[in-house]
Amino acid sequence: MDYAMLPRHQILCVDMKSFYASCSAVMKGLDPLNCYLAVVGDKERPGSVVLAASPRMKSEFGIKTGARLFEIPKDDRIILEEPKMATYLRISTEITRLFHRYVPKEAIHTYSVDESFLKIDGTTGLWGDAQYIAEKIKDDIEREFQLPCAIGIGPNMLLAKLCLDLEAKKKGIATWTYEDVPTKLWPISPLSKMWGIGRRVEKKLNSMGIFTVGHLANYRLDLLEQKFGIMGNQLYHHARGIDLSDIGAPIMDGQISFGKSQMLLRDYKEEIEIKQVMLEICEEVARRARLHHKVARTISLSVGYSKDELGGGFSRSRSLETPTNITMELYEICLQLFKENYEGKTVRKIAVSLSNVTEDDGMQLTLFEPNKWKQKELGYVVDRIRGRFGSKSLLRAVSYTEAGTAVYRSKLVGGHKA
Repeated sequence: MDYAMLPRHQILCVDMKSFYASCSAVMKGLDPLNCYLAVVGDKERPGSVVLAASPRMKSEFGIKTGARLFEIPKDDRIILEEPKMATYLRISTEITRLFHRYVPKEAIHTYSVDESFLKIDGTTGLWGDAQYIAEKIKDDIEREFQLPCAIGIGPNMLLAKLCLDLEAKKKGIATWTYEDVPTKLWPISPLSKMWGIGRRVEKKLNSMGIFTVGHLANYRLDLLEQKFGIMGNQLYHHARGIDLSDIGAPIMDGQISFGKSQMLLRDYKEEIEIKQVMLEICEEVARRARLHHKVARTISLSVGYSKDELGGGFSRSRSLETPTNITMELYEICLQLFKENYEGKTVRKIAVSLSNVTEDDGMQLTLFEPNKWKQKELGYVVDRIRGRFGSKSLLRAVSYTEAGTAVYRSKLVGGHKA
């Protein structure tokens, strides 16, 4: 592969190690790297999710993000903390301000509350090479916030992210170049260890005889495009370390979507209750799409059954001829999917997502729905009211039923206690 014509930027991918757990540890005067601390959603619920665990919790007890409170062993060394989301967000904002010392605002992309990309092209004359800048940033964060971080360095966003996930998180700081792709990236297996490849895509690739990133990089491009469409083209080039996206753009074009997944506080056994929560989630997902002035063609519904049912569930999607962001249209599709696939079991998790997203720049009216534009405009009006007066200022009646969760969740930040 000839990389001579590809851009060679200097991109840093900065990740705060076990961010929530590290922040909570520092607030208690503990060393984030040496204490045994887990952040759980609610200490009173055995089934509560572990939101973050300190490195020693992960290595010595095997407790990772997504585990349950009841899985944490009884040990006097272990400290359990509930989240303080407002504090975490404030610290994340302060860390971003620290980045401004080294690069201008437009060269920073905040990927998540604990991860950011920095494009340091043009600043090396002021601060030194990429390795030195990474060391300076890491030292500043540790000195000023007492928080550990890891930094991956690469010629594009993709390789910086892969370097972070696959090497820098173990070493602290690491650098990947295009020349490292055959020796560091291609041996990776299973495929889901590579950022951007989920379990479902991995299974499809495995069925094609592709088990390592090297297999993917050397597979026939036309067959990948035939199987995955434009995503096949992206998978092929990403397996070769090629990424032409600008800082702040999604690394995978097909990633743009809107969704909400909710772990329910109790088992929901009645269909009417399940549908009430489903409507609340559709309302939130539609709001997120409208916030970005987007409409979606594909609606996905996932339902997870209770552990008392031995788990299980279903995940189904349906595509529309005309894309939408109208709450009740999304809800009607979810009701159809629910009716076709629900097995009458108790439910503990519901998720709704929108994909095949396009700009909301027009609407095709029909003779049978002459007032559809009013429904769409009503959604934007409701969003503006909630934006001005708060999320509780205007709620559907189902949110005030015993099954509703919107009132409780309006008190949370990022889905967790502030």
